[in-house]
Amino acid sequence: MDVSKEIAYSISAGELESVFLPGMGMICTSLRHRGEELLRRVDDLEASAERGSAAGIPLLHPWANRLATYGYSAAGRQVALDPASPLLNFDAQHLPIHGVPWSRLAWELKQVRKDGLVAGLDWDGDALLQVFPYRHRLEMAATLHPQGLTLETTLVAGQEAAVPVSFGFHPYFGLPGLARSQWRLVLPAMRRLVLDRQLIPTGEQALYAGMDAALGELEFDDGFATLAATASFSLEGAGMRITLELLEGYAYAQVFAPRDKDYVALEPMTAPTNALISGSGLQLVPPGGRYRAAFRIGVDTLA
Repeated sequence: MDVSKEIAYSISAGELESVFLPGMGMICTSLRHRGEELLRRVDDLEASAERGSAAGIPLLHPWANRLATYGYSAAGRQVALDPASPLLNFDAQHLPIHGVPWSRLAWELKQVRKDGLVAGLDWDGDALLQVFPYRHRLEMAATLHPQGLTLETTLVAGQEAAVPVSFGFHPYFGLPGLARSQWRLVLPAMRRLVLDRQLIPTGEQALYAGMDAALGELEFDDGFATLAATASFSLEGAGMRITLELLEGYAYAQVFAPRDKDYVALEPMTAPTNALISGSGLQLVPPGGRYRAAFRIGVDTLA
């Protein structure tokens, strides 16, 4: 899979530049401020595409994070997933994770501007419907402005059946020129989802008071339910702040920060992990209906 042959589209605004690959999942492969890269896991996109692993800012669809088994039941349909399918990816426990890999979803570019892109994806081929048998269309608008990048995603359900909504994004962030231990992570008060040994929510929740401290040796792989319709997360250091703002449609988030990696993933999610199986927090878009979700990545310099 030769990522180098894919057409990359660059957008810019003020001191920010960003790059997207519509032909490979509409993935965002770069977000630079004054020439400094703020995204992580983008150094070897070829390997990430071959493995089906996340990089940069990929869309995770039709489910974010992992499923507990190779099948699910949602919106009146029983679905059995084929473990041998090339349209599936698996975690270390061999659980299906992050839906169909970004590298296997070719989006159609609809609009190109200096500061933005609009693209669409029809979910109607036989192979895709075997994984997620709900016809729909995805529309994504990426808009760059001097203060940050906004990604708006709309799911338009087909006319014949309701569509479950459990997509999300997996942005990997890093601060240039500063050791990971010195990054300051700011998280809002939320409800932490209690997880089992497979990192699947048990259904229990515990109040999380939030965080405003240096990462140090802390690590995260935690799911949360937000307490309000909007929420803000940030990473600060070396005179810079990267902020993830949940604007609409994202009531859940995952924070992933392995101790031995130089990145923090702040992940907007429309539903919690395993929602296609548990039904917890899962929303259905009626036939012909629309579901809109949006988040913004703000980039600020600090005095």
